[in-house]
Amino acid sequence: MGKLRLRSGINLLIFCSACAAMFADYMNWEMLYRILKPLTTVLVISLLFFANNSSLIKFKNIMVAALIFCLLGDILLLQDEFFVFGLGAFLIAHLLLTYGFVVLEGFQFHWISGLFFLVLGLSIFFWLKPDLGNLELPVTIYIFVISLMAWQGIGLWLKKRIIAYAFIAIAVSLFMFSDMMIAVNKFKSPFPLAGVVILSTYWMSIALIANATFLKLKGQDK
Repeated sequence: MGKLRLRSGINLLIFCSACAAMFADYMNWEMLYRILKPLTTVLVISLLFFANNSSLIKFKNIMVAALIFCLLGDILLLQDEFFVFGLGAFLIAHLLLTYGFVVLEGFQFHWISGLFFLVLGLSIFFWLKPDLGNLELPVTIYIFVISLMAWQGIGLWLKKRIIAYAFIAIAVSLFMFSDMMIAVNKFKSPFPLAGVVILSTYWMSIALIANATFLKLKGQDK
């Protein structure tokens, strides 16, 4: 019961910090936003330090590392000139998430979902291609990796219909949507409330991943 209250309390803090960060971004309160953005991700990471399982220690360490690279990406993306480095940090995060999913249940070869993400990734690439300029190669690699991550995340739920894997399936879909909105806003056409759309879906994604990991570690994932 105590662990449940702790998890609920941390999730509430994540929600409050995320809302405050998005409001600060909307109001152009730059200094406050620069504090709250990484703080929100730190709170997400902190959730994993309250659950342990010796048989899943490798999985836990991979997920912690993935979220730390998300945090690094958050910090780097605060400056436009560090966009490529931020992209690189999130690329590593996606590779680690993919590895973590494979550690759990092995590599998933569900061909229908694989075909779906292949077509989706290619569609996104060819749509963005005319506007990518010298970022074409890093963005191409990024699209491939996040599509692979989403395929494996969805594959977990297709293999076992449990709550933790449902969280992960929703999370990878949100992550992909959030990154697509970043691409639209940066390379195509900036749109109103872009910050709210991008940040809300991103934080929901990593919070769901952290909660799924917590449930797996506590054996409450059914």
